[in-house]
Amino acid sequence: MRRWWPLIAVCLGSFMLITDTTVVTVALPDLARGLDASLADQQWVLNIYTLVLAALSLSAGSLADMIGQRKVFLGSIVVFGAASLACGLAPGATVLIAARAVQGLGGAAMIVAALSLLGANYGGKDRGFAFGTWMAVIGAAGAAGPFLGGVLTQYLSWRAIFFINLPLSLLTVILTVVFVKPAPASPARPGIDVPGMLAFAIGSGALTYGLIQAGGSSGWTSAPAVACFAVAVVGLAVFGVIETRGSSPMLDLGLFRQASFVSVIACVIATSTIFACLVYASIWLQTGLGLTPAQAGLALLPMAATSFVASMTAGKLLHKVPPRLTVGLGALLGAIGCALVWLLADNASSWATLLPGLVVVGLGMGSAGPSTSAALMASTPPNRTGMASGAMATFRQLGQTLGVAVFGLVFAAVIKSRSGSEVDVQGVVSADHVDPALGIGHAMTGGLGVVFAVAGLLNLIACVLAFAFVRPAAPPPAPPTTPAVHDESATSTA
Repeated sequence: MRRWWPLIAVCLGSFMLITDTTVVTVALPDLARGLDASLADQQWVLNIYTLVLAALSLSAGSLADMIGQRKVFLGSIVVFGAASLACGLAPGATVLIAARAVQGLGGAAMIVAALSLLGANYGGKDRGFAFGTWMAVIGAAGAAGPFLGGVLTQYLSWRAIFFINLPLSLLTVILTVVFVKPAPASPARPGIDVPGMLAFAIGSGALTYGLIQAGGSSGWTSAPAVACFAVAVVGLAVFGVIETRGSSPMLDLGLFRQASFVSVIACVIATSTIFACLVYASIWLQTGLGLTPAQAGLALLPMAATSFVASMTAGKLLHKVPPRLTVGLGALLGAIGCALVWLLADNASSWATLLPGLVVVGLGMGSAGPSTSAALMASTPPNRTGMASGAMATFRQLGQTLGVAVFGLVFAAVIKSRSGSEVDVQGVVSADHVDPALGIGHAMTGGLGVVFAVAGLLNLIACVLAFAFVRPAAPPPAPPTTPAVHDESATSTA
C-alpha cells in the first residue's frame, strides 16, 4: 500500500483544482442572492479561475522544471487552500473574485507539477496505472463538480464548496511531505524566462478575457473585445520572438513542428470543450426543467462514473496498446456521445434524455485521458516534462474557456431563432426557472443540442489527427560501443 501514497497525494490535489473549474456552475444563483452579485460579478466568479489557470500554467511549468516539482506542488497547495478559505469567507463579490484568481494561481502550479511527480515516483506498469488513475480522477472531477456543488449548495451553503478544500489541502500536504519523491529539476539550471512568462501571461490573458467579453453581452465587435484581441496578438507575437531567440525559453516552439505533439494538443483542446458543454447542460437542467442544484448535478454524474471506470481500464493497457488507438478511440467516442445528445435533445423533456450521450462521452474521455498524457510525455525531453505539463494544462483551460464563450453565442443564437426573443444567457443562469408559456424551455433544449454537436465535430477532427499522427515514444538510442584497442606489440611478436 505504501507505494500508492504518492499517487493518492497527487490525485487529491488534482481533484480539488479540477473540481473548482465546474463546481461553481450550479451554485451561481444562490451565490448571487447571498452576495447581491450582479450578472457581471457572476460571470467573473465563474471565469476568473480558468482565466488564471490558462494564463499561468505554462509559466508555472517552466518554474517547476527549474526549482523542483515537489517544492512547487507543496507551495501551490498552500496557496490554493488559503485562497479557498478566503473564498468561503468572502463578504462580497469583489473579494470572492480576487480570491478565485489566487485559487487559479495555486491551481496552475499544482497541475503542472502533478504529471512530473507521477513520472518520478512510478515506472513500468505502475506508471501506466498511475497515469490512468490520475487522468480518471481529473475526468471524474470535472464531470462530478456540478454534482458536488449542487449537493453542498442545497444542503449546506454555497460557501461549503470552498471550505471543503481546507481539510483536503492539509491532507495533501502531509502525504506529499511524507511519501512523494521529488522529480529531478533541469540539470542545466537555466535562468527563469521572466520576459517570456510576462508576454505569455499578457497575451493569453487578453485572449481569454476577450473571449469572455465576446461570449457575454459585449459581442465580438465591441470595443473591449477588439482591444483585448489586439493586445493578445501583440503579446503572443512578442512571446514567439522571445522564445525563438531567448537562451532559456520556457516553451520549445520546435515541439510544434512535431505532428504527434500538435495532434495530442488538439485532442486536449477537443475534450476540454465537453466540460464547457456541461455549463449549458446545467443551465438547461435547472432553468429549463426546474431541477434543484443537487438533482442537476446528479443528472450529470453518469459521465463522471463512466469516465473514471474507462480511465482506470485504459491505464492498465497503456503498456500494451499504441497511444494513437486509445487517444483516437477516445475522441471518436466523445464525438459519438455528443452526437447522441444532439440527436435526442430536440424532443427532450427529461434529464434522462442526456443519459446515453453522457455515458458514451464519459467512456471516450476516460479512454483518451491516460494515453494523452503518455503520448505527450513521449514527445518531450525528460527534463522538460514540467513545460509539457504546463502546455497541456494551458491548452486544456483555453479550450474550456473558448468553449464557454463560443457555446454561449451558439446557445443564445439558437434560443433567439427558436423562441423569437432576445435572451441573455448570463441572465438565464441566475433564473430559478423559465415560464413554459414563453417557449424558451424548448428553445433551450435545441440550443443545448447544437452546443453538443459543435463539440462533437471538434472531437471528430481530433480523432482523425490522432489516428494519423500520434506515435509512441521512440526507443532510446543504444549506448555507443567502445572499439577494441589494437595491440600492435602482440601482432609483431606473433
